[in-house]
Amino acid sequence: MKKAVALSYTGDSDAPEITAKGSGLVAQNIIAMAQTHDVPVYEDKKLVNLLTEVEIGKQIPIEVYDLVAKILVLVGDIDELYAKIK
Repeated sequence: MKKAVALSYTGDSDAPEITAKGSGLVAQNIIAMAQTHDVPVYEDKKLVNLLTEVEIGKQIPIEVYDLVAKILVLVGDIDELYAKIK
C-alpha cells in the first residue's frame, strides 16, 4: 500500500515537522496536492515507513536529520534551477 508523508521546515524550529501523512487514498491525495502546487515528491520506502510513525505536528526523529537535510537541499537546488528557466 502506498504511503506518503509531508514535511514542513520554516527554520523557526530545530527540525522539520510532519504536516500530513497517510496511506492508500490519503497518500495519493497528499502526492496529488504536492504535484498540483509544484512541491517536489521524493520517494524512499524506508524513510516514509519511519516517518509515518511520527505524529502530525511533531518533529522528525534525530536519526533521519542528515538524510532529510540532504533532501531539502536538493529540493532547494531544484527550486532555484526551476526559477531560472521560468
